[in-house]
This record gives sequence, structure tokens and C-alpha cells, in this order.
Amino acid sequence: MVTRILAPLAAALAVVGVVVALTATARHSATAPAQPLLWTPGACVSRSDARYDLTQCNGGNAEVLTITADPPGVGACPDDTDDVLRLDGGRAACVRDFLEPHAGAPGAGGGVIRPGDCVAFDGRERPCSAPSWYGRAVAVVQDAASCPKDTLDTRGATGVVCLGRGGRVLAEGMCVAEPARHVMNRSAISQVRCGSRAAWARVTALETSARNCPDDSERYLEARGAFRPVTCLHLVSN
Repeated sequence: MVTRILAPLAAALAVVGVVVALTATARHSATAPAQPLLWTPGACVSRSDARYDLTQCNGGNAEVLTITADPPGVGACPDDTDDVLRLDGGRAACVRDFLEPHAGAPGAGGGVIRPGDCVAFDGRERPCSAPSWYGRAVAVVQDAASCPKDTLDTRGATGVVCLGRGGRVLAEGMCVAEPARHVMNRSAISQVRCGSRAAWARVTALETSARNCPDDSERYLEARGAFRPVTCLHLVSN
């Protein structure tokens, strides 16, 4: 059995249960011997409901771009990949649809995660048109130390999705509600409108240590394990 993989981050990839046939045999006339179809670059894939099968290239919905390890590492699938299929033997197939719309286009919610794509808090890709995404990717790298300096947060498992402004990622100038605890998961810090009654403090900076908070910071919240774990705050209400 083979399953489909949707990328969280090329580097952080999420598996869903879509069955794919490992091999398929083309229909031939009674006089021609059947030739096996193999998962190789250039092979064609047909899609029917939740099933994927190899097919002759005079038909089908998508083309295999490359075969790589499962799960694919950062950069293992080409940027124009629309889907990643889990094969047998620790392999995965990066495929691209023949026709538009392409799920792998930046912001569309499928394929491999790349700059411009949106991800949920768990690192899985989400369409940027949907309301459920956490942050927008500015880069996808091997480790957090390689993220660009404008990175505000990161998501991912095997690779790292570097997130900039947008969505629910906190940034300087935003306001937050008063949380229940001083140390928490970053997702527990709720962004609110600065003019609302729920506004408790304004973010003055995101830092690696409370010692680096700006002088006008009166409080800070610590989210252990976050890219910049300390959220420096200036109180706007008592």
C-alpha cells in the first residue's frame, strides 16, 4: 500500500491516507506482451477519487518529476511539485499535474512548502485563502540557524519553515490578551486588536533572552522551544 504525502514543510511533510498502486500494467492488444509500468521520472499517473495508478502517457493526470527518499528532505522535490506520493521501499514520488490549477503554486496549499506558502501551527501547509493558517513561509531550510534575520517564528520537523509577518505570528507592535501563565506554548499567546478591551500589552520585541528586551518593556512571556522564545511587552491596560 502506498500513501500520499502533503508537505508541511518539504521539510515538515504530513501523511494522509490515499492509496496508490505500486505498479500498473497497460492495456495491450492480444498480440502485444504486457509491459510493466514503473515509478520512474517521466512516468504518468492517473487519479480516480482517492486512488493513484501508473498509466500510459497518452492519458493520466500527472507526471512523475523525480523519485526521492521518504520523507523527502528539503529541496528533494522540485519547486513545481503538486503532490508527493509515498511508495514502497522508503521511496516517494514527486508529481506535477498536467493541468491548472496547480496545488503546488505558492499559497495554494499543496505540493512542497516554499516561500509564500502558509502553514498551520503544526507545520502542515494550508491554503493562504483559508482562515486556519498560522504563518507565511519566508524560507525553508535545514536548521533554524539558517533562517533569514527577518524570521519571527519557525515550524517543522525534519526541515524548518521560517515564518515572517502574517497570520497569527506575533510581531513588534501587535497587542495580546493577558494569558493564564508566564511560561507557555506560543500558540497560547492570543493576538487581539490594540483598541479592544481585551488588549493587555503591546509587543515591543521578540528576543532569545529577556535581557535583550527594549527599555520600555514592562513584562515578558516565555514560550520555551520557540525560535525567539521571549515576547517582550509594554502594558497598555491594568
